[in-house]
Amino acid sequence: MINNDQPNFVELLKNGDRQAFAQLVEETSTQIYRTARQILGDEQDAEDVLQETYIKALKALPTFEGRSSLTTWLHRIAVNEALMLIRKRKAPTVSVDDTQPFDSDEESSGMEIVDFCCLPEKELLSAESRKFMDEAIQRLPQNLKTVFILRDLEGLSIQDTAEVIQITENNVKTRLLRARLRLRQELAAYYAEKVEKEKSK
Repeated sequence: MINNDQPNFVELLKNGDRQAFAQLVEETSTQIYRTARQILGDEQDAEDVLQETYIKALKALPTFEGRSSLTTWLHRIAVNEALMLIRKRKAPTVSVDDTQPFDSDEESSGMEIVDFCCLPEKELLSAESRKFMDEAIQRLPQNLKTVFILRDLEGLSIQDTAEVIQITENNVKTRLLRARLRLRQELAAYYAEKVEKEKSK
């Protein structure tokens, strides 16, 4: 697996080695595409971002300083490309520099706690439930959605997520908590309805 602990590989990339670049694309493109797809909610747009990410990476590789991992660096390019595309659509977005403080009372007020014991396990894992979860993620404010995707869906560390979005680690943790609480609230309402339907049978 590629990383910055392989100086020879990084040097090959910086010197324009095509085989090394092909390996970079092969080992990272699936994750980069998945991230763009989650942020944009559109497969064609994600394909466009994927292509543009590697075009820009190829041009920028000679100046790559190795202060972050290659994967983190590629994610940063991809996220920036995705957010630029959203701005071009003139869709309402929230700046990635947003530092709105987290208010636990405000976010958690009215949150419904649901006992899922009465729900069959297959329902929790159904395609319908997964579809609802995907849609709930898309409804998150952009700044929360990006952090949630990078950290919880793609498994980047707090540090790497902060590097990708260029915010502090504390802000990553704050946004992640807010995103999780919003999703939990939506899922609670969704499964509450499911539980009621199951009980009425």
